[in-house]
Amino acid sequence: MKKTIRLIGASLLLGSILLSGCSILPKDKDNPSTETTFQQSVHAEVLAKSLQIPWSIQKAGETFYISERTGTIAVIQKGTVQKEQVIFQKRLSSNPEAGLLGFILSPDFQKTGKAYAYYTYNEDGRAWNQVVELIHLDREWTESNVLLDRIPSGQYHHGGRLKLGPDGKLYVTTGDAHEDEIAQDLESLGGKILRMNLDGSIPEDNPFQNSYVYSYGHRNPQGISWSETGDMYESEHGPSAHDELNKIEPGQNYGWPEIVGDETKKGMVNPLIHAGNNTWAPSGISFYKGHLIVATLRGEAVKFYNLKSGEMKDLYKGVGRVRDVYIEGDTLYFITNNTDGRGVPAKDDDKLYRIDLTSLKW
Repeated sequence: MKKTIRLIGASLLLGSILLSGCSILPKDKDNPSTETTFQQSVHAEVLAKSLQIPWSIQKAGETFYISERTGTIAVIQKGTVQKEQVIFQKRLSSNPEAGLLGFILSPDFQKTGKAYAYYTYNEDGRAWNQVVELIHLDREWTESNVLLDRIPSGQYHHGGRLKLGPDGKLYVTTGDAHEDEIAQDLESLGGKILRMNLDGSIPEDNPFQNSYVYSYGHRNPQGISWSETGDMYESEHGPSAHDELNKIEPGQNYGWPEIVGDETKKGMVNPLIHAGNNTWAPSGISFYKGHLIVATLRGEAVKFYNLKSGEMKDLYKGVGRVRDVYIEGDTLYFITNNTDGRGVPAKDDDKLYRIDLTSLKW
């Protein structure tokens, strides 16, 4: 009789877990954190369609500016999409994952038309990335100045995210270009987060003298963001899963390729959370009320990470690969990336979406 009661009790407990929609995962090196499903109904409104491999979202006033890997900026006003050409000094690379990637507007863009971009080009049989200044005039963008050149590139792992920090500096994520060892080489610009002044010079307070390097030991970082208190966070693609979210401190070594997941080594920093044997392929990130909002490609969702509880959850899914997120006030914008050759494009892909966050209970 007692055995029967225990079995019934266990069945009821299991049933309540299944009904709650939660996946209970052991906190070990393969499943480092509980990952659950967001239990609220979330509506995403389509703002624009027919984007071509979009990469970075920017917004000035009521106008969106979205970089496309093919070398155009999609300018979106009231749902109307106008593709504007970018005139580069060098020809865009056609390597996988390459092209026009990171893109941000200057703080004085509406007065000067100035912006910044990160793109891949081929020269002398090699691929490189560079950070350049652009000028917007008469529905065209023109490369006006090279801020940093000869960032290692290759077939894959370009990095490519640009962000303006709360300190007014320009931050750049760079990949290891499939040459693992350069992530640990402080003389190489690959596998790093770089920090520079807006004129391309090296800030005097960078952690390494006369160096753009802000942090190192990164594999393929594709997102950076800051909390309201100025803490910096980063998203990164791992090898065979083990994707990461990291809290970034200047001068620190984040381990690639020496350590992965929960492995440890003196002088190297472990991630806040990693995907274990799952794959998220996290890209752009943003910060909202104690949560990191994360665009995921292989994860095919907008996810969020609760810094307090350590939980990673799906906020919105069902639209395929998600490349970037952008938050303004209580509104979340995101773009899909199903036309990048790895997704399955739906009708009118790719799209720009909007979610109102005010009604959500975190």
